[in-house]
Amino acid sequence: MKFLLASLLAGSAAAFTPSSFNGAAVTQRTAAKASMSMETSEDLAVLAKKCNPVLGYFDPLGLAKQSFWDTTPEETIGFLRESEIKHGRIAMFAFVGYIVHANGIHFPWAMQMDGTPFPSVSNAPEAWDSISDAAKYQIFAFIGFLEVWREVMSDKHYMKGGKPGEFPAFDSRYIPGGALNLYDPFGWHKNRSEEAKAAGLVKEINNGRLAMIGILGFLSEGKMAGSVPALKGIIPAYSGEPMAPFSESIFPSL
Repeated sequence: MKFLLASLLAGSAAAFTPSSFNGAAVTQRTAAKASMSMETSEDLAVLAKKCNPVLGYFDPLGLAKQSFWDTTPEETIGFLRESEIKHGRIAMFAFVGYIVHANGIHFPWAMQMDGTPFPSVSNAPEAWDSISDAAKYQIFAFIGFLEVWREVMSDKHYMKGGKPGEFPAFDSRYIPGGALNLYDPFGWHKNRSEEAKAAGLVKEINNGRLAMIGILGFLSEGKMAGSVPALKGIIPAYSGEPMAPFSESIFPSL
C-alpha cells in the first residue's frame, strides 16, 4: 500500500496549484469520472444486501462518504473494495495455514538452502518464528513485487473504474515465459456466466470477512487465554509477539 500512497500523492498534485486553476481541475476530474464505471455508496448498499440480507448495509464510520487523499468518494470506494478483497484473501490463506501448521503438517523437503527443515509445531505462530530473518525479507520482497505489479500493470486502476480484486496476468514481455495467472490460474473464471461470477463474488467477500474474524480469533486466544471463549482450551498459548514479523526490530531503539 506504500506504493499506492506514493502514486496517489503524485496524482493529487493538482490540489496544490493556485486557486485560479481549481475550476479547471475540478471540471477535468468530473469529466474523467463520467467516463469511468465507478461504484457508489448505493451500489455498496445493494451488494451488502446480497452478502448479508439480515444485516444489510453497515457503515457506521461513513467510510463510503469519505474522500481519501483528495480523491472522490467513488475513488475511495474503489480503494476500500480492493482493500477488503485483498485482506479477505490473505486471511483465508492465513486461516487455513494456521490449521495446517497447528496439526504439524509441513512439506517434507528442506525449508532453506542450508538444509534447515520445516518445523513441526502445534502452535502455528511458532512456525513463522522459526524462519530466519533473511528468508522473511525474501518473502516480503516478493509480496512487494506483487503489490507493484498490481498497481502498475492493470489495464485500469481500481480507483479509476477498474475491477477491485482483479490481478493482472504476468506478461511474457517482462517475465520470460510468462507465469501463472494468479487471478484465474485454471481459466475457469473466464468461461463462467455473469450470474455465476456475481454469486462467486458474494461468496468470496463473505468467506474473506469470516476468515479475517477467524484468524484474529486464533491469534487473540493464543496470546490471551479466554479472550475467545469458544476457543478456550483449543488454541495453545503463544508467548511470542504475533504483530512483530522479525526476530529483531528493523527500527533503532528509541
